[in-house]
Amino acid sequence: MNPLQRTALGALLAAALPAAWACSSCGCTLSSDWASQGLYAASGLSLDLRHDYFNQDELRSGSNRVDRAGIALPADQEIQRNTANHVSTLTLDYGFSPDWAVALQLPYLQRSHGTVAAGDTELSTSRSSGLGDVRLLARYQGLAGERNWGLQFGLKLPTGRTDLSFATGPQAGQALDRGLQPGTGSTDLLLGAYRFGSIAARFDYFAQAQLQLPLTGKDQFKPGAGLNLSLGLRYVGDDPVTPQLQLNLRSERRESGANADAANAGSTLAYLSPGLTAALSARLRTYAFVQLPVYQRVNGLQIEPRFSASVGLHYAY
Repeated sequence: MNPLQRTALGALLAAALPAAWACSSCGCTLSSDWASQGLYAASGLSLDLRHDYFNQDELRSGSNRVDRAGIALPADQEIQRNTANHVSTLTLDYGFSPDWAVALQLPYLQRSHGTVAAGDTELSTSRSSGLGDVRLLARYQGLAGERNWGLQFGLKLPTGRTDLSFATGPQAGQALDRGLQPGTGSTDLLLGAYRFGSIAARFDYFAQAQLQLPLTGKDQFKPGAGLNLSLGLRYVGDDPVTPQLQLNLRSERRESGANADAANAGSTLAYLSPGLTAALSARLRTYAFVQLPVYQRVNGLQIEPRFSASVGLHYAY
C-alpha cells in the first residue's frame, strides 16, 4: 500500500482519539478528535455525534478499593454510593484549509447521583440533565510539510448550570457538590499538541498531550487543572474495519475555594482502551470503544468507574 493509498484509506476509516475535552472531567477521557490522528485534514465541515456512559460506583482511597460495609453510619465524612453518567456530545469541525480549523463541542449531560452525607444514615439522591460547558477549539497543522503534527488552543466556557440541588433524602433542597453540577462555572484555557505517523507497513500511531487550566472561578469554587496524555496504535488493513488500542493517562489537581471539597478532589488515572472504527460509506463512519482502568489513585475518598463505553458517528461533508 503506497502512502497516497494509505492516506486515502485513513481518511475513510478514521478512528477516535482519547482525550478529555469532550465530556466531564470525572471518568471520561475519550473524544472524537479525528484530525490529530491525521485522518481528517481537509477543508470543509465535519460532524461528530458521540455518546459516553460511565457509572462511578467503586469507592476508593489512594490506590485501594474501600468496602462500604466496613464503614459505620453516621460517618464523619460523605460516603458516596454512585454517579451514573450519560454524556452526548455534538462536535462541529470546520477546516478553513489543510492548516487551520476550528471546532465547537456541545455536551449534553444526564446524571443520577446517590450519597450518604456526613452525619446522615439515609441516602440522598439527585437527577440532573442539561447542557454542559461548551468548548471552542482552534487547530493549526501547518508546522511541517507532512502535516503530521499540530497544535490546539481554545477555551472552555461556563455554559452549564451550577445551581442544582438534591431531590430526595436528608439533603433534599441542599446544593449538589460543585463537581456534580453540569458546569464548573469557570472559564478554562485549553492547550494541546499532537503527532501521528506510521511505524510499520500496516501500523500507525498517534500521541497527544492536552492541558486544561481554569482561569476563573465562580461562587468560591475553582476546579483543578488537568493534564491528559494519550497514545494509540491502530492496524490499517484492507477491510472497512480498523482496530485500535489506546492508553489514556489523566492527572487532575485539587479544586480550590470555600465551596470546594479539596480533601476529596484530584486524581491520577490510567486507562487501556480497545476499540474499532468502521466505514459505513465514503463519508460516514462509526466507532466504539471500551475504557478499562489499569491504575487509579485518588485523593481522599472518591468513587471511580469500573469501565466506560463510547459509541459514535462521524460524517464529513
